[in-house]
Amino acid sequence: MSPNNFTTSFCLTQQNALIYTEQELDNYLHPYYYGIEDVALDGDELEHGSSRAPKATKVDYFSSPYQSSWPPAEVDVESSRVRKKQFRDVLESCKQKVEALEALESPPASGSGPSQLELGEAVVAVGDGGGGGGGADGMRLVQLLVACAEAVACRDRAQAAALLRELQVGAPVHGTAFQRVASCFVQGLADRLALAHPPSLGPASMAFSVPRSSCHDGARGEALAVAYELCPYLRFAHFVANVSILEAFEGENNVHVVDLGMTLGLDRGHQWRGLLDGLAARPGGKPASVRVTGVGARLDTMRAVGRDLEAYAEELGMRLEFRAVDRTLESLHVDDLGVEAGEAVAINSVLELHCVVKESRGALNSVLQTIRKLSPKAFVLVEQDAGHNGPFFLGRFMEALHYYAALFDALDAALPLYDARRARVEQFHFGAEIRNVVGCEGAARVERHERADQWRRRMSRAGFQSMPIKMATKAREWLEENAGGSGYTVAEEKGCLVLGWKGKPVIAASCWKC
Repeated sequence: MSPNNFTTSFCLTQQNALIYTEQELDNYLHPYYYGIEDVALDGDELEHGSSRAPKATKVDYFSSPYQSSWPPAEVDVESSRVRKKQFRDVLESCKQKVEALEALESPPASGSGPSQLELGEAVVAVGDGGGGGGGADGMRLVQLLVACAEAVACRDRAQAAALLRELQVGAPVHGTAFQRVASCFVQGLADRLALAHPPSLGPASMAFSVPRSSCHDGARGEALAVAYELCPYLRFAHFVANVSILEAFEGENNVHVVDLGMTLGLDRGHQWRGLLDGLAARPGGKPASVRVTGVGARLDTMRAVGRDLEAYAEELGMRLEFRAVDRTLESLHVDDLGVEAGEAVAINSVLELHCVVKESRGALNSVLQTIRKLSPKAFVLVEQDAGHNGPFFLGRFMEALHYYAALFDALDAALPLYDARRARVEQFHFGAEIRNVVGCEGAARVERHERADQWRRRMSRAGFQSMPIKMATKAREWLEENAGGSGYTVAEEKGCLVLGWKGKPVIAASCWKC
């Protein structure tokens, strides 16, 4: 298939329009896409549809697909046609279940969705704020990426290999903002191809070589710390969460915060220093007791943060007790948190719960029910406002491309082209997320970002009631003071506070109670 030949068809859901090319729709019926034994649906649909989840698959990051000596792919055409005919009814049934459930759960659409061409133009427009890469060259890059995604989806290794080579040249790591984000998607596509053609299959197999440092926890942790300073979205999330928690703790003398994930294991306790400042300065006086419980991060990191916070609270004239719980969110029990009678409890979750969203809702429901038993005065939930957990790969791919193009464009507007800090954030923080969204499946895919509307439905079904966050003016003032320049936007939407870049939603903060 020529990368420039894009005849599109539309698969419209009630929530939004997912765009698929005719080639992709045929690929979903291709016998090499998934064998009958591996058919499964992502997200909420599995609870109502197929009960079989795909097996967890770990990507081999340490070999390379960019080999000039690949032998041509050999395909038994006749056998393929027979298997395709047998497979069609099974997959079509699954697709119908997905569409029916999305129609039930999603609000009516106000109009038809964008075409693939329109979405591609939007991607290039968002990613073109920092020095070129738009226009015909940008559209060509989008077309190549989508064509490669189609080839990878149907496991056409010869076509995918050719496109990956071309993309490697056209998407340099140190190019324009959109070229740089495209380079991360190229890595993710190669990772995904490795799932279909692991090294054990012989010399024709494909995997992707990522430097070991990019997969190392230390490198990603350092990139997260840099991202905290350079990108306002994490600091914005902490600011909004602290304001909501302080309002919930008004007049309370014994307060207890449970932090799920400790903001991805960020090792400075930034958020809780701000909360302690607010508690020390509140008009009603300082609370008699402050407790913070960390869950889900590395134990040594949490304990180090706890020691720093206890010392900082002492400087402010308050007594703080920190508790580190060495459990995953899925295995968390109420008794692990040590909540005492008479305590006002607040739950804090910043960019964490999407990692608990699995092929079925069981894991997330378990976490939410554990939280509900605590009867928190406030449950602050901050998540990426993006649709990266849809049932079809190419739809997720296009959504992620649009989303991360905006984030790279925001970094491009803030920092010069060859700034090493920006490169570290892009490759080791955002790049790691992209490779997970694009390159992994099953339990290995943990970056299952979903839109704010979907989180609202999840929370309501779990028995929580919305506590609308109405502080857009205060949030804009904070952005003006801490983000600098223009481009970032704040909007109140259905009780959520949404931070965006040039109108593209980035994160959404919401607050809940029982």
